[in-house]
Amino acid sequence: MPSTNHLLMPNNFTNPNIIILLGYMGSGKSTIGAALAKQLNLPFEDLDDHIASTYKGSVPDLFAKKGAKWFREVEHEMLLAALKNPTARILSLGGGTPCYFDNMTHINNATPHVFYLQATPASLAARLFPFRKNRPLIAHSASENELKEFVAKHVFERQLFYNEASHRISVDNKSVQEVVDVIATLC
Repeated sequence: MPSTNHLLMPNNFTNPNIIILLGYMGSGKSTIGAALAKQLNLPFEDLDDHIASTYKGSVPDLFAKKGAKWFREVEHEMLLAALKNPTARILSLGGGTPCYFDNMTHINNATPHVFYLQATPASLAARLFPFRKNRPLIAHSASENELKEFVAKHVFERQLFYNEASHRISVDNKSVQEVVDVIATLC
């Protein structure tokens, strides 16, 4: 296993030992994050899982019971706490995390290792459509084409934030291992 010493570098970043994955739902943040963590012999943390565990409910349930405003405020607080933790690790963010408050500024000030896992709306819709009932944001989609249109609009709205990542990695037509290898060479 490679040493994690390659992550340590002198700079002005507040937490250069963390690798952050962001992107739209279905882009593979959790799957790629877990595989990257295994390859680099680092811990893996999923911000949504951390929120769900802390508040004892799934993210969709928390959204439904507490509301989007509450969720985004909690998410922001937990992101800031995660960025202050100096442990070298992989951190996967929720799809909306970069888009609220000044989260992208904090993310980019923390580390040079911020990866936008970019996928086309068509590939995201194909990945998400079979699982749409488990995701309240897209549960209303009656067809894959309808979902693709929704995703395209949503990604367009969020892309301004996603594109602030220090690296963009296309995940379309790539295996998990191919994406992991690309990220590992950039860290």
